[in-house]
Amino acid sequence: MTVLFSDTEVTAALDAATTVDAMRAALLAAYDGRLVAPPRASASLGGGRMVLTAGHLTGEWYGYRSYDTFGHPESQQLVVLHDGRSGAVRAVAVGEELGSRRTGGLGGVAVDALARPDATTLGVIGSGRQAWTQVWAAAAVRPLREVTVYSRSAARREAFAARVDAELGVVARAVDDPAAAVTGRDVVVLATTSPTPVLDAAHLSPGTHVNAVGFKQRDRAEFGPDLLAAADVLATDSPAQACAYAPPMLAAEPPYADRLRDLGAVLAGAEVGRTDPEQISVFCSVGLAGTEVFLLDRLVRVGAAAV
Repeated sequence: MTVLFSDTEVTAALDAATTVDAMRAALLAAYDGRLVAPPRASASLGGGRMVLTAGHLTGEWYGYRSYDTFGHPESQQLVVLHDGRSGAVRAVAVGEELGSRRTGGLGGVAVDALARPDATTLGVIGSGRQAWTQVWAAAAVRPLREVTVYSRSAARREAFAARVDAELGVVARAVDDPAAAVTGRDVVVLATTSPTPVLDAAHLSPGTHVNAVGFKQRDRAEFGPDLLAAADVLATDSPAQACAYAPPMLAAEPPYADRLRDLGAVLAGAEVGRTDPEQISVFCSVGLAGTEVFLLDRLVRVGAAAV
């Protein structure tokens, strides 16, 4: 029987610890070659594109996520999980929550792997769904004691701070400029739709870890080359996807490409992450293909265990 999940059901069933654990397992599976995860594919349809990310966990399942760029108000993402032996559709998730939580979970893994073990403060630029899931996941891997948030809308950043306080039990405050959000923070999250830099790397303290979730391509990026130049450790969740962007992703171009590490390889101990508390580390999140399906499989298993 095919199980259908709405955003409400995803939200109720997936906690941050489960999500981060699933994304850690997915990154390790991709590094080991058990998760086949090619770069995303897209088809131009005149006025918009259909985008597909697919994955295959060898011997267990395969599936895909699809979404479009037409901008219709009721357009939704679709994630489909197939049984790897029979091909039957095991589950379908419709909506935005599964993908957002997947991205947050990947960010949580990056914080756990690359941020200082004693990190307790977080600054976030952005106040949307992606910003929320990044903070949600970070709070599952570090004992956060304070969050600062900036976004262009005063009402939205105030609401975001109130939600962090209410739902995560972490003291949070809205601030009125980006520098105030990131100065002196142990972890920084960039989760905006800005095509121009919102961060000045000079405002980062030694030892800061940065998760960059928004645009990160040449001539369309929420940060500038100054952040990449400041990074002692530079990682991504999918080097293949990073190299497949058009226009190219900044971190996948010279002089940074040779320093870009696979987060899965860091988790496996095959590449080195942070080696000094003063280092600045940067995670460029690109969305490893197949991770939404990986998380949907985990969601099905969580549901089955609860029955």
